[in-house]
Amino acid sequence: MKWQGRKGSSNVEDRRGKGGGKAIAGVGGGLGLIIVLIVTLLGGNPEDLIGNLGVTDQSNSAPYVETAQEKELAEFVSVVLADTETVWTEIFQENGLQYTEPTLVLYTDSVNSACGTAGASVGPFYCPGDQKLYIDLSFYQELQDKFHAPGDFAMAYVIAHEVGHHVQTLLGTSDQVMPLRQRLSEEEFNKYLVRFELQADYYSGVWAKHAAGMDLLEEGDLDEALTAASAVGDDTLQKQAMGYVVPESFTHGTSEQRKAWFYKGYENGTIQGGDTFKIKTP
Repeated sequence: MKWQGRKGSSNVEDRRGKGGGKAIAGVGGGLGLIIVLIVTLLGGNPEDLIGNLGVTDQSNSAPYVETAQEKELAEFVSVVLADTETVWTEIFQENGLQYTEPTLVLYTDSVNSACGTAGASVGPFYCPGDQKLYIDLSFYQELQDKFHAPGDFAMAYVIAHEVGHHVQTLLGTSDQVMPLRQRLSEEEFNKYLVRFELQADYYSGVWAKHAAGMDLLEEGDLDEALTAASAVGDDTLQKQAMGYVVPESFTHGTSEQRKAWFYKGYENGTIQGGDTFKIKTP
């Protein structure tokens, strides 16, 4: 991806080296549920988050010193976030809507959000309570080593997916889906979660389409994103962890579904066509 030397977003909050600080147990209800569900993206274990919802104090007063690689990654995610701001502001305006830019929080080890305290093991996540994205940059290495999805555009896909959840919040989709948890069985609700996540994949594809139109993509970028989408499919992750799959427990979609909806968004480039709740999933 062509990102060097380009302007980054002003909506980046750097909390690296500060730790999670104190968190109060009982961040529950719909809000607590949303974060537990969303942070499981890319193989994050929700139990890691639940275990962190007690009272903790992990503050660190020592100044954080970033490595050269971390500095470059921080600049990269800032540029990608700026690109999503440009694209979604334009798309929302075209649809008679106003886009509110989210904030991206960089952190290390653990972080406080309006959804509770999360450890880095949950992976990148979006909290609708404060409309912020949270990313520990060490995930970039994990994306390459654990998920075998190298390349800067693989990481760009991850950021775009989390921004996709922000789009869902602004469009009211999150408020429509999450309350269903109280009325449906876990297995039935999981079906809605799959469609919820696939829609975020679709929106990430929409962003990629516009990024291509801005001549920001390089050869192989699209393949990097598709590889990342495939690597975090429920079936792939379960096979790696257990050696078999349990379809009724899927919450994000299969590798093929995730790739298909990302690519569908890339082909369409619009909000329209991304209603995964009405359209039969691939």
